[in-house]
Amino acid sequence: MAVSEEFLQYVRDQLRGVGEVDTRRMFGGAGIYLGERFFALVDNDELFFKVSAATRPHYESAGSHAFEPWEGHVMNGYWSVPAEVLDSATELAQWAQGALSAATTKPGKKKRNA
Repeated sequence: MAVSEEFLQYVRDQLRGVGEVDTRRMFGGAGIYLGERFFALVDNDELFFKVSAATRPHYESAGSHAFEPWEGHVMNGYWSVPAEVLDSATELAQWAQGALSAATTKPGKKKRNA
């Protein structure tokens, strides 16, 4: 993961429509939080939002891709935000609401076999 301070500041500015977000450096990239909700990450100066089963098709139809921190290791829980969405603070706030919702939704615990 890598992220420039300039890009990270741009993302914070663009996300002002959802509230005051906090960024935390992690593994060379950054996690993005609203309160305690971790809903986005930045890697290689690219923004990824948390997705759910309900929101993932929207990203797929927009030509986005899943987060791949290293080759062959795909994390389907985070998908890239299209550049045209990132460039529109209004549209980005709408997409961010879906990511925030996905960040608060917890999948049911799997039952373990006894």
